[in-house]
Amino acid sequence: MGGKVYLVGAGPGNAKLITVKGWECIQKADAVVYDRLASPRLLRIMKPGAVKIYVGKKTNRHTMKQEDINQLLVDLALEGKTVVRLKGGDPTIFGRVGEEAELLRQHDIPFEIVPGVTSAISVPAYAGIPVTHRDYASSISIITGHESPDKLNRAIYWDKVTNATGTLVFMMGVANIGYISQQLIDHGRPKDTPVALIRWGTWAEQDTLVGTLEDIEQKVIEHGFRPPGVIVVGDVVKQRERLKWAEFMPLFGKRILVTRARSQASELVEKIEEFGGEPYELPVIETVPVNSDAEIAKTKQALDKIEQYDWVIFTSVNGVEYFFNYMEELEKDIRSLYRARIVAVGPSTKKALRDRGIVAEQVQGSYQQEGLIETFGHDMLPSQKVLLPSGNMARPWLSERLEEKGLEVSKVSVYETVIPEEHDDELIGLLQKGKVYAVTFTSSSTVTHLLTLLERMGYEEPAALFEGVHVACIGPVTAETAKNAGLRVSIVSEQATIESLAEALCQIDDQVHIM
Repeated sequence: MGGKVYLVGAGPGNAKLITVKGWECIQKADAVVYDRLASPRLLRIMKPGAVKIYVGKKTNRHTMKQEDINQLLVDLALEGKTVVRLKGGDPTIFGRVGEEAELLRQHDIPFEIVPGVTSAISVPAYAGIPVTHRDYASSISIITGHESPDKLNRAIYWDKVTNATGTLVFMMGVANIGYISQQLIDHGRPKDTPVALIRWGTWAEQDTLVGTLEDIEQKVIEHGFRPPGVIVVGDVVKQRERLKWAEFMPLFGKRILVTRARSQASELVEKIEEFGGEPYELPVIETVPVNSDAEIAKTKQALDKIEQYDWVIFTSVNGVEYFFNYMEELEKDIRSLYRARIVAVGPSTKKALRDRGIVAEQVQGSYQQEGLIETFGHDMLPSQKVLLPSGNMARPWLSERLEEKGLEVSKVSVYETVIPEEHDDELIGLLQKGKVYAVTFTSSSTVTHLLTLLERMGYEEPAALFEGVHVACIGPVTAETAKNAGLRVSIVSEQATIESLAEALCQIDDQVHIM
């Protein structure tokens, strides 16, 4: 079966501003050919084994010529692959989609154009500027500003464009702002016409500069305002002071590194987005079935006497999931636990059990293992039997305390925690440029795994990469691990929950580290 190419608009930058169809195309693609303005987070949803190929362009440097990109799409499709060509914004607005599609048609390769949210409209919206308004502008022009002044002079009919519509939006024209402003003034726009420049709109680096046609070039120089950016010319810019909204969100302008397992990161990512931050996911934990024959045998032996337990204690969502996998594999009936008190450490663990029809008793307080003894210690009697399903890297603290109280503990590893094979040059660049505001740790293993992963990438002292990065931890145990690893902890969440951690991020004092 032949291949197919989807020419997909990724939107302006924020990963969630891609269309549903664009998201689905990436998920099913065998290869994704992407450029600089596509969110790295979108590449995280690619299926295992899919190939990602960077062909982006940076200022004054082209990674790959457009003709070569066109041919690359053809070659991949002729190999039978489903290909996504991922472009920033909308592929039909200065995206050269016509050239790519034309060559595909010449080779009889099926393709679809998947529209995207264009930066011409969405970037001003994130700066509080609607490009049309009943009192200011009922029409809009979208104009390229990226070419050299000589080319722009030939490509744009300034005498017609200048006053053709109420709002003018120039794409990628920051470097030519002086030329553009002068042309508009020379052709009839008043010098005091409002102008807004929005760079990296919808990204953590979003920044807005407002002026007039007369003074905007000088302001760009004074502020060191650099590309990429969108230029909005017209009275709609006056709306910004009343309608700007993104800047008021507590995590606006802040990129947060999320280090949870890929399957567990979504809740924290959603919370960060809800508070206006930009999450950057780096899975540092991967859970896999236990590989040790001895551990497998130990677990099976423990489950063979499942009806004898007085307590079954789950300390994580993974523990719940893998425990039930074993129950199914060994054809065990959950009713065998009729005499046991089932306890969950943390609300997420309790919910995982509730999803399986079990209303577990929940640890009170900080949701740490220490809280379990505080909550249930008076009911835990010598000679009672406890089943403790956990991972291979679980802390021994709980089983040791229970054994000290005289209980008989069966601690079994129902899953293993390993470090994924990741090599993220994008993240290294962001860290080195100081573009990561904070890193979150939800367990001690996320701390050790992240640093180990960075060592594998070639950094002998990975903690040094986080010199200017705030460290936010769930619970004092995780914070102590981070401190011992050479990281300075900025804040510890009050409770061991994702919601509490996200709220803690909003409360970080930029000047203070607590550990």
